[in-house]
Amino acid sequence: MRKLAAACVWILAVALLLHACAQEETEQTVAPPAFSLPDDPDDADGYSPIKRFEPMQVPADNPVTLAKAELGRQLYYDHRLSGDGSRSCYHCHVVEHGLTDGLATALGAHGKPLTRSSPTMWNVGYLAEWYWDGRATTLEAQAKAAWTGANMGATQADSVVALINSLPGYSSQFQAVFGEPATQDNIPKALATFMRTIISDDTPWDRWQKGDSGAVSGGVKRGFDVFKKANCDGCHSGVLFTDQQFHNLGIGMDQENYDVGRYKVSGDEQNKGAFKTPTLRDIARSAPYFHDGSVPTLIEAVKLVAGGGLANPHLDGLIEPQTLTDQELADLLEFFGSLSQPSTYDQIPDLPK
Repeated sequence: MRKLAAACVWILAVALLLHACAQEETEQTVAPPAFSLPDDPDDADGYSPIKRFEPMQVPADNPVTLAKAELGRQLYYDHRLSGDGSRSCYHCHVVEHGLTDGLATALGAHGKPLTRSSPTMWNVGYLAEWYWDGRATTLEAQAKAAWTGANMGATQADSVVALINSLPGYSSQFQAVFGEPATQDNIPKALATFMRTIISDDTPWDRWQKGDSGAVSGGVKRGFDVFKKANCDGCHSGVLFTDQQFHNLGIGMDQENYDVGRYKVSGDEQNKGAFKTPTLRDIARSAPYFHDGSVPTLIEAVKLVAGGGLANPHLDGLIEPQTLTDQELADLLEFFGSLSQPSTYDQIPDLPK
């Protein structure tokens, strides 16, 4: 009898173990990845996360790899990268505000007020120039400037790098990815690699474009017709919904010491007060609007542009007044709402210790 009981206990134990293993395997199988790299991540020339668009231009000295993107993802969410330990990259680019911060103008570490609005991160890897004035010509340069500038004093970078290298969970990854400890150069490379995986291509509008007939309403379709009628696609063009050019809409030009925008980079008089066209992706959630966050609502922003912008000597000639009915404005806003991107970027990863 004792042998039979022992055998039963053994069988039960094995059954429970097999059940636990099967459950763990099932959970591991269905658990979604934090992000995906659709093409061969080691082939910089072939990294094409938006299938309907051209391959992303990736620097030869910083090819996209899954391990590097995962390292960059951890750094992107880590408050320890800032000079006062108060904020991460994600702090200024949150999901509920369309990957902006919801503020008129951004705040840096130590509560330092910045002069411009935080732009959205959607499809940032596809841009040719970064910042509202396009002063950064690589995503790595933008990541480094944002990290060592807005997020700390210049003298703090070395101490932050030392902190990162003191954490075994980071030091082992940097050795595996870069073959060296963390530095002021390879931290931005990891960040830029992760940022290249922040892709918007699954909005209701995208799904309709790909053949899902029920993805959008009739109002959205009418709104797209208004979008074209009002020549909005003259600047907000293509899959990215931006021409990546610089335009003067008159925003802030009534200030005594106005922000000269692109002029500071180009030196071209016609670029005074001109700023890069922002993408319209997730635009319904990314208020307030324009480089200085001076327009609080989307309808006000639409009316300002449709009205021809704000008069000034450098107003862009593409900005022509449009006459839109209340129904057309409502349909246009409905179209903009269809560009909202589902996202899991509010899921913060476990950070190294």
